[in-house]
Amino acid sequence: MTEQANVPAREAERPAPWARVLSRRRPLMRPGLQTATVVYRWDLDKTYLKSDFESLRKMVRMTFERAADKVNEPGVVALIRALKQSARQEGRTALVYFISASPPQIGRAIREKLALDGVEADGIVFKDQLQHLMRGRFRYLREQVGFKLAELLKARLTAPEGAIEFLFGDDWESDPLIYSLYADVVAGRLDPQALREILVRLRIDPARLAEIDAHSHRLSAANAVCRIFINLERRTPPARFRSFGTRLVPTFNYFQTALVLHQESAIPVRAVVDVGRSLLERSEYTPYQLRNSLDDLERRGHLMPAAATALRGDLERATILPPSGRFVRWPPRLWQRLCGRRRPSGAASRPPVAGPADYARLIDGWLASRARSAGEEP
Repeated sequence: MTEQANVPAREAERPAPWARVLSRRRPLMRPGLQTATVVYRWDLDKTYLKSDFESLRKMVRMTFERAADKVNEPGVVALIRALKQSARQEGRTALVYFISASPPQIGRAIREKLALDGVEADGIVFKDQLQHLMRGRFRYLREQVGFKLAELLKARLTAPEGAIEFLFGDDWESDPLIYSLYADVVAGRLDPQALREILVRLRIDPARLAEIDAHSHRLSAANAVCRIFINLERRTPPARFRSFGTRLVPTFNYFQTALVLHQESAIPVRAVVDVGRSLLERSEYTPYQLRNSLDDLERRGHLMPAAATALRGDLERATILPPSGRFVRWPPRLWQRLCGRRRPSGAASRPPVAGPADYARLIDGWLASRARSAGEEP
């Protein structure tokens, strides 16, 4: 008799301890998420791809890169696949769109790269830099606010009725500002005249200003944007984004993004496991670093304590996080005192912002930052 034959049948058929985690139900669905079309809008450069176009020479060089030469941000492919797969399994529609400030000449290589990655894109928009070069309008080569905001508003006008959105960008240029303006305009919290005054201060392309003004007048108000995720590619301190409100979530890696998306009911635990495993196997992360990532989100108030506790247990059983020591079972207040990291009271339960951000102050800071980077006086 073999060794396997001595194992009771019930024991032999029992799944691995972490297998039950993968089929675990996610939190209760956000109202409307279960049946609505969900639109995921991604910046392409430095959010999906590790792009480098900080000079005209580098921008030109990008047009000659092959698909196989382009490098993804760690974990992003696993996350986008999970968003699509999860929606399919639940009978929902998930649309993934990319927007890029790169020239359309790289379009073929980008589409080939997405195909190599197994990522289904429902649309890609590129910035036509050639028209600015031909007209000698070099200032607009790196002007992103007008281009991206106009394209986002145009896309919203053609989105399915009732669609909700998640936005993904980075901390290199203007994504936090662009996405916040877009979310508040779509929700009706920022009227077209107030938006126009902001954009005039930002000195965007006049042609884009007219386009944005026309689109914003045609919109029907809807509180459509659930979350804005900012990939901290430059490792900007997260505290610098507090003025944008809790709707905006700065993340150091896509494991953190997946954790919040799970809390938002967009993906199951299985997807969080897949993203975590991709970082462990392909990006030299360790389980302890992933645990730190989860703890960091909870400390900053983007992951509720109950969700964080449940996820720790699930991810430990899936061997994505290291086993907990006995200290994590101590009373939460004592544990916080020992760690010296007190969680802000009520931070984790705050809803996303209900009113527009203080754009006057945000614009002042943005203009000053741009002036410093250009070596000018603000």
